[in-house]
Order: sequence, then C-alpha cells, then structure tokens
Amino acid sequence: MKKVFLIVTILAIIMGTFLCTTKVYGAEKAIDDSTESKIIELKENATNSLEDYKEKYGSDAYGLVAYILNLVRIYSIPLCFLGIAIGAIYQYIIGIRRLDVRDKGFNLIIAFVTLLVIAQVLPLVFTIVTKGWVL
Repeated sequence: MKKVFLIVTILAIIMGTFLCTTKVYGAEKAIDDSTESKIIELKENATNSLEDYKEKYGSDAYGLVAYILNLVRIYSIPLCFLGIAIGAIYQYIIGIRRLDVRDKGFNLIIAFVTLLVIAQVLPLVFTIVTKGWVL
C-alpha cells in the first residue's frame, strides 16, 4: 500500500510540474478591460502609498521598511485570529480527552498571541526609533 501511494504521489508531482510549466493556449485576451483597469488602479495606489512612506521617512530604505511593516501589521490580524481559533479548538474541543493535544492548543494560542502583539507593536517601535521622540 505504501508503494502504491508513493508511486501515485510521484506521478502527481511529475504531472503537476508538467502542467504548471507548459504554456496555456487560451483566449487571446484573458483579462477584460475593467479588470485590467482595476489592477492598474491597485498598482498605482500601492506605488503612491510607498512613495508617501519614502517621503515621510526621508529615505528609500526606511520608507520601504515602514511600508512592509504596515502590510505585516494589517495582514497579521486575520492570520493570528485564525491561529488562535485553531489553538482554541485543539485546547477546548479536541483536548478534552487527551492532555498532549490540550497542551498543543495552549502553545498555539500563546504563539499566535505573541506573534500578534509583535506584529502590532513593531511598526510603532520602528517609527519611534527612526523619527525619534517628537512630541
């Protein structure tokens, strides 16, 4: 059974690699004009936001780091809440009967809360360090 599973997995990887690397011949215009204009608008907004950060911090490097830290701050919230929910499921639902699973859930909750706090505080610390204590 293990050999069959291994062979099927290897074949799936080979076929997936082949399908991902071959050129897809489809319609000549896959993206319509409204979608293309929305994509261009999103790109311009991101570029403008990055330029605002570069102007605020007075350096390309500091502006780029501040922009990335802001994105990390925004996207860490749903990711960490999802991790906390999974940890709570492990601790309170699955971990009722097994203590090792309960400990795993507790550790997941602690790890994701710590990650959330770090991701939320790091942009503030970066701003304080780079800009100084300007009141």
